[in-house]
Amino acid sequence: MTDNDIRETTREPAGDVRSRRKVLLSAMLGNVVEYYDFGLYGTLAVIISRQFFPTGNSVAALLSTYAGLVLSYALRPVAAMVLGPLADIKGRRWVLLFTIAVMSVGTAGIGLLPTYAAIGIAAPVILLLCRMLQGVGASVEYTTAANFIFEHERGNRRNYLAGLSVASTSVGPLLATLVSYLVISLMPAQAFNDWGWRIPFLLAIPMALIGIYIRRHVEETPQFQELAAAAERTKVKQTPFRTAVRDHWGAMLRAIGLGAGQRIGSFVIQAYFVTAMVKAGFAENNALLASLLTYAIGPVPAIWGGKLADRYGARIPLVVGYGLFVVLTVPTFLAIGSGSLALAVVAVVAFTFINNFVGAPLTTAYVMSFPAEVRASASALNYNIGTTALGSTAGLVAVWLFDLTGTNATFGWYMTGFCVLSILVALFAMPAAVDEQRRKARTA
Repeated sequence: MTDNDIRETTREPAGDVRSRRKVLLSAMLGNVVEYYDFGLYGTLAVIISRQFFPTGNSVAALLSTYAGLVLSYALRPVAAMVLGPLADIKGRRWVLLFTIAVMSVGTAGIGLLPTYAAIGIAAPVILLLCRMLQGVGASVEYTTAANFIFEHERGNRRNYLAGLSVASTSVGPLLATLVSYLVISLMPAQAFNDWGWRIPFLLAIPMALIGIYIRRHVEETPQFQELAAAAERTKVKQTPFRTAVRDHWGAMLRAIGLGAGQRIGSFVIQAYFVTAMVKAGFAENNALLASLLTYAIGPVPAIWGGKLADRYGARIPLVVGYGLFVVLTVPTFLAIGSGSLALAVVAVVAFTFINNFVGAPLTTAYVMSFPAEVRASASALNYNIGTTALGSTAGLVAVWLFDLTGTNATFGWYMTGFCVLSILVALFAMPAAVDEQRRKARTA
């Protein structure tokens, strides 16, 4: 047999390659929609606070805006308890269709919502309901989409694919920030405040329709099909949530600790940097431009970190990344308050690079630390507990600490403490599945 014959016999069928590319695209598009929705709320938090809350106390209005964010994320673990098991019982694809639809209804609802000046206290109440819809949809979107990719993959590039998934989470906020920047820059200020701010929220509708179309035309994962067939044969009642909590709570705690620092960092990038720069005296369009740059560079370190994790193991990029966070987080917030736009932009871009660099092995830990029969339930629960308890409260804590101390450096120390915790988990309690792909690659 010639070398060409060998290559022909080992080459994947073209249909399989196209099918897996479609799977990857469908999962990444959902991430784009989810993070567009969330990034838009964070990017326009100052403007939302003016539209939907009483005027007269800007700090109270901003705190109320972030409180809405926290409350919507407090719902996510509850929603995960329902939707995670459904993904284990009814299928990953079924849940992914549901989540993208619900998220987009919540986002478009904000774009159609009358302001506080028009309907009074009903405005923030309905705003909260829209945020809750976003929270329900987002509760299992990211972990189920990553699981969808992993269960279709046959090779030894799990962390690389996780890196692509993380990269797609930068595309959504990039679009949100770009659209917001263009609308703010091109529209007269009065027109933007009157109605122009609604445009970015309403654009979620066509994005969602594209995502739903693609997801309707992909196959369910082979692993789930096998599990569903086995369940049908045995007629045994499936209890994935109860099994996950009973048998895998230790792995869930390790995954939460491993991602603690990065969960805070992600929400700082998506929901607080613009606010911090505006409060430091920078113009809103300059703050949005800095945010735009962070999302533009985001995919590069995410993919790079995934490749390094596959080649050398997850521990190295995690310890290096979190170590850089320990050294640079406080200086990042000091740079924002320095008054120098160039220094502030460099600081937030470097912060984003580090945050995305550790994202791929963390995604692998969130999802693949658990067996297939409980994977959606366990991954959704551990991811949402960490995201809600640590990530969603970051903006609220940051605003409160700034109002208390007059400097964002205080919040920097808060985040640094959690990065130290994540380093300790990476060194001494790494979930076994995170480095499993490296061992497979070595023995292949």
